[in-house]
Amino acid sequence: MSQTGRISRRTALRGLGTAISLPFLESMSAAPALAGTSSAMSVAEGPRRVAFFFVPNGVHLPNWTPATEGYGFSLPFILEPLAEVRDDLMVLSGLTHDKGRGNGDGAGDHARSASVFLTGAQPRKTSGANIRSGISVDQVAAKKIAHQTRIASLELGCEAGRNAGNCDSGYSCAYSSNISWASSTTPVAKETNPKLVFDRLFSQGTTGQIARQRAERKIYRRSLLDFVLDDARSLQKTLGTPDQRKLDEYLSSVREIERRTEAASPAADMGDAIEAPEGIPEEYGEHLRLMCDMMVLAFQADLTRVSTCMFANAGSNRSYRQIDVPDGHHNLSHHGGDPEKLDKISRINRFHMQHFAYFLQRLKAIPEGNGTLLDHCMIVYGSGLSDGNRHNNENLPILLAGHGGGTLATGRHVRYPEETPLCNLYMSLLDRMDASVDWIGDSTGRLHRLDG
Repeated sequence: MSQTGRISRRTALRGLGTAISLPFLESMSAAPALAGTSSAMSVAEGPRRVAFFFVPNGVHLPNWTPATEGYGFSLPFILEPLAEVRDDLMVLSGLTHDKGRGNGDGAGDHARSASVFLTGAQPRKTSGANIRSGISVDQVAAKKIAHQTRIASLELGCEAGRNAGNCDSGYSCAYSSNISWASSTTPVAKETNPKLVFDRLFSQGTTGQIARQRAERKIYRRSLLDFVLDDARSLQKTLGTPDQRKLDEYLSSVREIERRTEAASPAADMGDAIEAPEGIPEEYGEHLRLMCDMMVLAFQADLTRVSTCMFANAGSNRSYRQIDVPDGHHNLSHHGGDPEKLDKISRINRFHMQHFAYFLQRLKAIPEGNGTLLDHCMIVYGSGLSDGNRHNNENLPILLAGHGGGTLATGRHVRYPEETPLCNLYMSLLDRMDASVDWIGDSTGRLHRLDG
């Protein structure tokens, strides 16, 4: 490989108000590449990332749960979009969030389902300012490893929310709108506007400066990449052919996502949800894909190693006309066993899964070291409710994707005894992020059998 020297993992392409971090390149290896390998960095040696995806209103479990346990399970209807990445994930059955139950607080299951999803803590029933939940697993990890990346954590969402008012039977909207909590009283607001996420990843300066730079690019029809061309050309001269190709592909991906964010328009009506800010794509599927792409770029460039994404808020009543389901999701979740409603719920669940599969396939398509970006990730996908009609919190629908740097034995359906705390999974993931703690939420220990 022809090059003038090794480059740092923290190298970035810089221009006026712009800093574009780089993906992993062979030139960043700690030692020369071995003959017959793509890099000296092994799957186990790559930086590990963790992400959490939340979907509302539970799922139709009969169309979610594989019929058999162990390896070689068949994908049921909702999970069929995962066919290309089935061997890169685990379906985990039997896990429970006891603190999502009322436990004497009565109604409000939807709000509790979001607030408990990553905290495992019983939220205080209040619609006032005295909210209380618990620190979430993503923020535990972020605080432990924040020094390793430019952005401690990235919180994304596809439905706007608010942190005040009553959203569910006496529970504050803060509980319904957030899954990430920096402390027991401080939710971390998610960003729903792809343009603002893109600016956070690749722009430098104050909020006002970034806004002026964005306006200038729009007026003169300039790409953010135009500001770093000189730096990019200089770097290309120092790289071998494989790294030149990888850098070209990465920058093309950044430019394509920038183009899509600029093409975004105000969102369509979302039923009972708050109107989304300008700049969000009109088509919900494109919004989901853009947010997934943002997370991929953030992980690929090692801008952050911790992220969350809410596909929709707890209790969301969004309609899904794009799949011929004009009914509100929350309304349908109170199905009462109606076969037609159950069919529509399954189709909504599958629609969400198609976009999660898109995210995993993007990670799997990006080489990193001797493996892929997905090899170095641990991605949790699920809901804080099992069945939206019963509002139950046991046997939650949970997926764990990625190989955790070679520490996860994927391609399996694993069933745990009912009432096993979901927080036990989080304890095991924190261990793999070198962010171990003694407990989180209602954890009782580590979740066994993840490594086979």
